[in-house]
Amino acid sequence: MMEDMNFLRNVPIFSELSDQDLEKIVSLGVRKKYRKGSIILLEEETGAALFVIVYGKVKIVRMDDDGREVILSILGDSDFFGEMAILDGLTRSASVVATTKAELFMIHRKDFVSTLNDYPRVAIALLRELTGRLRKADSQIKSLSLKDAAGRVANVILQLADDIGMFRKGRVEIDELPLQQDLANMAGTSRETISRMIHRFIKKGYLQLQGNKLIINDYEGFKNLHL
Repeated sequence: MMEDMNFLRNVPIFSELSDQDLEKIVSLGVRKKYRKGSIILLEEETGAALFVIVYGKVKIVRMDDDGREVILSILGDSDFFGEMAILDGLTRSASVVATTKAELFMIHRKDFVSTLNDYPRVAIALLRELTGRLRKADSQIKSLSLKDAAGRVANVILQLADDIGMFRKGRVEIDELPLQQDLANMAGTSRETISRMIHRFIKKGYLQLQGNKLIINDYEGFKNLHL
């Protein structure tokens, strides 16, 4: 129980609740583990639960008209997903796939809707999070439509930094960098372009690559160059 409460304190929509309230939230949910590559949700299925990531990473994906995978975002520890289908009662707008081993905390739809009614702070925090996601989506659309290859790749790197990066004194470390094909699917470009652009950024001193860890040496500087 205490472990679950400590975990929920780091989830933005639950962070302002008291211990007593968190204890109630814990009692509503269940944990489930997934292997790497497991399909957690399928696009167009009915939304029955909210999912919160205890640990691990997942990718939010859709298929385009040609059957190619388009990655909308990658989520990590303490992120949540599945809220849209719960709120509007429609089917899932995207699929979710585990990119690493993952454990999720699930709250069924009726219990989460009751939580929103019982705790207005959760509803307000949820609106705040959704607004942030809309802003990111707008930025992503702008990047795909207006920027060149370097700008699109830089935008994906910055998106990953914001979503799953660890900030340390102006630097950002992105552990377990997604596969280059996944990055290409996010940037709307080819795997070869991803490789070429990342190595160009490394050569210019913006980035470092240590195994599967990508480091942005100066996050603000890199961001300002590619706004």
